[in-house]
Amino acid sequence: MLTTLWAFLLALAILIVVHEWGHYRAARACGVKVLRFSVGFGPVIWRSQRGETEFALSLLPLGGYVRMLDEREGSVAPAERHRAFNRLPLPKRAFIVAAGPVANLVLAALLYAVVNWIGVQEVKPILAQPAAESPAARAGLHAGDWVQAASRDGEDWAEVRSLTDLNWQVMQAALDRVALRLSVSDAQGARTREVTLDLTGLDGEVGPQVLADLGFKGPLREPVLGRLTAGAPAQAAGLREGDRVLAVDGRAVATVDELFAAIQASGAGGTPQRLLMRVQRDGRILDIAVTPRIEQDQGRTVGRIGAALGGDPQWVEVRYGPWEGLVRGVQRTWDVSAMTVTMLGRMLIGEASVKNISGPLTMADFAGRSAELGWTVYIGYLALVSVSLGVLNLLPLPMLDGGHLMYYLFEGVTGRPVSDVWLDRLQRGGLAILLLLMSLALYNDLARLLGSP
Repeated sequence: MLTTLWAFLLALAILIVVHEWGHYRAARACGVKVLRFSVGFGPVIWRSQRGETEFALSLLPLGGYVRMLDEREGSVAPAERHRAFNRLPLPKRAFIVAAGPVANLVLAALLYAVVNWIGVQEVKPILAQPAAESPAARAGLHAGDWVQAASRDGEDWAEVRSLTDLNWQVMQAALDRVALRLSVSDAQGARTREVTLDLTGLDGEVGPQVLADLGFKGPLREPVLGRLTAGAPAQAAGLREGDRVLAVDGRAVATVDELFAAIQASGAGGTPQRLLMRVQRDGRILDIAVTPRIEQDQGRTVGRIGAALGGDPQWVEVRYGPWEGLVRGVQRTWDVSAMTVTMLGRMLIGEASVKNISGPLTMADFAGRSAELGWTVYIGYLALVSVSLGVLNLLPLPMLDGGHLMYYLFEGVTGRPVSDVWLDRLQRGGLAILLLLMSLALYNDLARLLGSP
């Protein structure tokens, strides 16, 4: 809980300060007098006057604001009217408003670049056996396939260095309903071939679990025994943690899925069937007989031996040089921004689930988890949230920066500002929409944390 709390508060502080700093620096550059720079809303709990600007920390930390001199919000001395925000030409006002979201996007690009420079341990994209009759299986993917590159047109190929990269490529193709070509080899990098994952007729909503929805079962894991349950069949038979199963009843076992299927099948008849396991232990080959116990699993009778199954997947360090790391940071920021907009559009027409909308509870949970996995993972998390904050603030909704830019677009086209009556109506409507989105996000957060389907 402490890790989650400090990681969440640190993330909020960084993202809010950078966003408001963008507004602040743009205002100063345009000659506007800034009255207050606040992190948080509501009652001020700390303040410090520096020059003509008061820097403050307010009670509610979910946001912040920069208060500028403005004749619409109070009287302005004649000598300072040239420094009022409302007196600025339209392009400068738009520049100040856009500077906050742009600052978040710039921060994201730099953070992604830092992760690229430092390097991060990722799961190698060597696949487990796809689910039968799934799109992944129909594409011709098999256990042990190493995905090395992806392309939409067969000419422009993107390197796939990790399972995260593969998920990203598949997610984008699934959202656009296009076929994705994959260049795959065996686990040793030999016998390269090309397969096509057909996503053109994909039905249903697209969500973060797109790989699982398409039949991918994650990375290849070897048939190694993990922790054994005391007194369970595996321990009673003499099996040990770390044993690698080579065969079951004379049939070779290459993956944890094959081992799992063989153990479960032993109980299909309702009577426990003894299994003869050939295992490798400390360089020795041993034959050990084990009789699984019978259990019910979703209406099926299956065998269990009381052992965790599956060794760790293969890992690879993903790292880039100075220039390539920066270019990839900018590219990733652009890609995540585009996918965020696409995902929002798909939600509006029902092709993506509104369950993808997350709120502060999920943000805090992910902050804590990423911090526990190391600084590079936490920095990547900050980059992702910074992109989301930048893009969401540019949406044309009243009360957001994008809403103000929408007003300025109207003013630029018509030559006159939005009337006070319409401003009030739009603000009320925008507030209602934001409250609805916040309620939905909070509901999704609670559903995830409480384990609701």
